[in-house]
Amino acid sequence: MSDLRFDGRVAVITGAGRGLGRAYALLLAAQGASVVVNDPGSTIAGDHSDADPAAQVVAEIIAAGGTAIASTDSVATAEGGRAIVEAALDRFGRVDVLIHNAGNNRYAPLAEMSYEDFDAVLDVHLRGAFHVVRPAFASMREARYGRIVLTSSIGGLYGNQNVANYGAAKAGIIGLSNVAALEGREHGVTSNVIVPAALTRLAEGLDTSAYPPMEPELAAPAVGWLAHESCSVTGEMLVSIAGRIARAYVAETVGVHQPAWTMAEVGDRIAEIRDTTDSWILPVVPSGHTDHIIKSFALATEGRARVSQGL
Repeated sequence: MSDLRFDGRVAVITGAGRGLGRAYALLLAAQGASVVVNDPGSTIAGDHSDADPAAQVVAEIIAAGGTAIASTDSVATAEGGRAIVEAALDRFGRVDVLIHNAGNNRYAPLAEMSYEDFDAVLDVHLRGAFHVVRPAFASMREARYGRIVLTSSIGGLYGNQNVANYGAAKAGIIGLSNVAALEGREHGVTSNVIVPAALTRLAEGLDTSAYPPMEPELAAPAVGWLAHESCSVTGEMLVSIAGRIARAYVAETVGVHQPAWTMAEVGDRIAEIRDTTDSWILPVVPSGHTDHIIKSFALATEGRARVSQGL
């Protein structure tokens, strides 16, 4: 069965020298995209550099009849981010797809994590996303077309121990993507988040003997669809783990309105406050932010009306 094509499209993929990023690059290139394979070849901690990973993926793509160039700039600086996007513009004249997959990690308990280790991870994941999104978005907006895919994690959604830096960065990426989705809507630019899981270098040291198949190639199609012109969603999150693809989303309970509260009353009514029956799901696009305020204000108005009527 034929799959979706990317003929004539240009994709910039960060962290594409290994693991998930490599799988994304090979998939899009096989389907006709011209790919900028970005990877400085760093260690998991983000140290050192090695041009070989990016060059090897480019060689694979070219050997298979595709088109690709290597970029070894780092997303950790604004200059590096601009250089990555400019590599696509200089060589191919456009940027249609941006997939920010680059990542690093430095582990430490929260109370012992150094500011250096916290910043080093935010520099690649969260600031790195901004460093490439900002120039790519400007080009996409001018072209009135673009597909942005940013990478979060279950660590960003649910947290995990010993990775406060990683969790904070991955949660922040969701907010950045939502803003890009809102601002890109009128310009033909979508922005979505992928929450992938695969056995890559980040799994080194873990006992994965009981894991189901989780090769990076299994997660790539979800990213490919988000990057394709047929993508029909924006401001959303797709989870891809072990062959399962799902939507993750933010929801609110209806909650409880009172015209005034004491701290004790919050505790007394916490079960009602936390009741998930009829939860609100407010899509980012077109108007989740506004809908949240409107619905909240409506409850307040109804509450005041009941009080004035003595109900």
